[in-house]
Formats: sequence, structure tokens, C-alpha cells
Amino acid sequence: MKFSTEELIEGIRSGNKRLIAKAITLVESKKAEHRAQAEELLKQIMPFTGNSARVGITGVPGAGKSTFIENFGRLVIANGKKVAVLAIDPSSSINKGSILGDKTRMEELAKEENAFIRPSPSSGFLGGVANTTFETMMICEAAGYDYILIETVGVGQSEVLVSDITDVFLFLKIIGGGDELQGIKRGIMEMVDVIFINKVDQDNLQKAKNTRLELKRALDFIPPKEKGWKIPVLLGSALYNEGLDEIYTQLNEFIDLKKKTGRFNEVRTQQAEKRFEYWVQEYILAMMKRSSSVEEAYVQHKKNASEMVSNPSTEAKIFVEKFLSKD
Repeated sequence: MKFSTEELIEGIRSGNKRLIAKAITLVESKKAEHRAQAEELLKQIMPFTGNSARVGITGVPGAGKSTFIENFGRLVIANGKKVAVLAIDPSSSINKGSILGDKTRMEELAKEENAFIRPSPSSGFLGGVANTTFETMMICEAAGYDYILIETVGVGQSEVLVSDITDVFLFLKIIGGGDELQGIKRGIMEMVDVIFINKVDQDNLQKAKNTRLELKRALDFIPPKEKGWKIPVLLGSALYNEGLDEIYTQLNEFIDLKKKTGRFNEVRTQQAEKRFEYWVQEYILAMMKRSSSVEEAYVQHKKNASEMVSNPSTEAKIFVEKFLSKD
């Protein structure tokens, strides 16, 4: 059943999870007929957005992101808030499919009336997020969710882009992988605001403390992201709800600090500008390819690049200048 823009907006504002999901599906669609309605929907809900705490969560595979989000989400709800989880699953590079298993891994949170979980495929989009994660977040904000938790596909150099759409970036770490700092990219360390060493128990407590000390030393060599904020490195176990209260406190303290210094609105403005630049590129390419002659040229230059007839960047430059330099 196709829903009108007005029906979707009414459903979003009333917290109807089915219609919220329908609206997100609409925004994720790449079909031209859906894009027009999606743009109108996003335009009309804008006055109701911007009131949430946007939290990016990343970590190595096996760090316990899903368990952390489930129990942290329940803690948020226990504090009288509503939480939306946007879980980004990696898409296959072969068939573009995605497992989308996070909803099944967060069974208890999914039962909560004040929780909404939306798994989305990354669809090959780099940065640890999907290309419409920002717009999906707008829908959740308009629906009245106080906390938006964005779980990235996993830690790596590309995942730092999640910081471009969130207010606070949480990095989950585990111990026992040999050199504790090996594999942690500088880019990640420059972006994080809070670090949580997960899966800590009595058997590995001393190792966890040593890891915390190493991380703190490493952070001393990185310029602070926000003045007046020293990145906390916390220990705990998401499975047993240990350390989650402290995480909740630290995340809120960081956001409060940004608001007091004026950085909160400044950063959100910069993030919106980056989204504008991203969509400008997407729409320019889409409009250019509507012309059959441009499409033919695009295919040819792409072929030249793929067959290494010339450098891919050179082919891209020639293609763009050929059409955008015309009156």
C-alpha cells in the first residue's frame, strides 16, 4: 500500500513504528518517483528535527556492539527517554545483499515501546554508514526519539565518517589481541570522544587496566578534538550492565560541554554543509546521465578507466570538463 506524504508525516509525529519504517524505506529508495516524495517528506519534517542526542558507536568485530547497544538502550529508556537504533550492516560486494541481523540480536530492546530499531544495508557506501543514514536520523528525530544510536559496520579507516553525522563518537575496545594499540588507526583515535573497554571481568581486569593506560598514553600525542575535554577511557561489561551508567553520564557531559562552548550548533552546521556537498555531487551526476550523449560518454570514460587506458582521475576530469564547461 502506498502512503501519502501527509499520512507518513502524521505517522512519524504520532510514533507509529510501521509508518516510520515506511518513511525510511521511501527515503532509502533510489527510484525517481520515490525521490520526489522523499524530498517533500524531509522538507516538511525539518521543523521537528534536531532535538536528539546523536551517538555514533564503532568497534572491532566481536567488541560487543550489539550487546552494548541493547543494554545501553534499555538504560536510556529507564531514564525516561526514547531511543532509536540505526544499525548499519555491511553489504556484499558481490550481490549487494545484507544480513540485517541486528534486530534479531537485540530482542529485548526490540520489545520496548520506547525503542525503534532499524537495520539498513551499507550498500557499498563507505564511512561505516549508509548513504541515507543522516536522512533516516531526521525521521527518527521528528518521531520524538531522544537518543539516536548509530552502529557502524565495524572499525577501520573508513568508519571515521560516522563522526560527520553525530554529536558524540563512542569507541568500543576489547583486550586480548596482542599489541592493544595495533590496528587502531590514528584517524579513529582523532575522532573518538569516549572509549569503553568492554568484556572486562575479574580474570582480565589487570590486562584491561594496562590497556587503558596504553590508550591514555596514545591519546596524549593526539591534539584534543574539543577544548576542555579529556577523552575518558572506561572499563566495564555491557553483558552484565557494568560501566553503562558511567558511559551515559560521560556522553551527556560531553554534549553539555559542546553546548556551553557553542561548538554543538557549530559542528551540526558543518555536518549539514557536508551533506549538502555530498548530495550536490549525487544530483549533478544523476542529471548529467539523463542525457543519452552524456550517458554514452560516461560509459566510455568509465571503460577507459576500468581498462586502465588512462588514469581513472584523468578520465573523470575529462568527462566532467567536457560537459560542465559548456554554457
